Amino acid sequence: MSRLIGVVGMPGAGKDTFCDYFSDVKNSVEILKFSDPLSEILRIFFDEVKREDQQWLVNNLRERFGKDILAKAIEKKVKSSESDYILLNGVRLWEDFEMVKRLGGEMVYIKTDAEKRWKRLKKRGEKKDDDVSFEKFLKLDNGRTEKNIREIGKGSDVTIENNGSLDEFKDKIVDIYE
Repeated sequence: MSRLIGVVGMPGAGKDTFCDYFSDVKNSVEILKFSDPLSEILRIFFDEVKREDQQWLVNNLRERFGKDILAKAIEKKVKSSESDYILLNGVRLWEDFEMVKRLGGEMVYIKTDAEKRWKRLKKRGEKKDDDVSFEKFLKLDNGRTEKNIREIGKGSDVTIENNGSLDEFKDKIVDIYE
């Protein structure tokens, strides 16, 4: 059975960096993102993916098929994985958190100041709406899909403060998992 680790944090907190670095230092790691199915759907229709569109899509899917629709999809992938570690990047709902716990996983909360996250997202430019004003960023931060993140973080097994340098963040990851 794989070791399951759910990763929660606000956009730009360092979830992707955590997952990428973890997979660099450990063997047999599979990274699954709750947002991947949403991005795949949106890319069928549009060249660029916006966080705002992902939020709209997931809200409509959840209204139609239930709040746990993404957790169900991810659980199927977890159960079929042969990797030693499975990282679930982007836990956002209590249903996702409960699925991780039910499957015997642990939760890692990556906590980062809002201004630092905003600057990271602007620099990263992964989604079309990453380059927005700080005010718009804060509005997106309070979207329906983001509202549970901080509370879920409080219930996590491990909290990592990520307000320093990349090397400091990597050292914290190593300290926890070595």
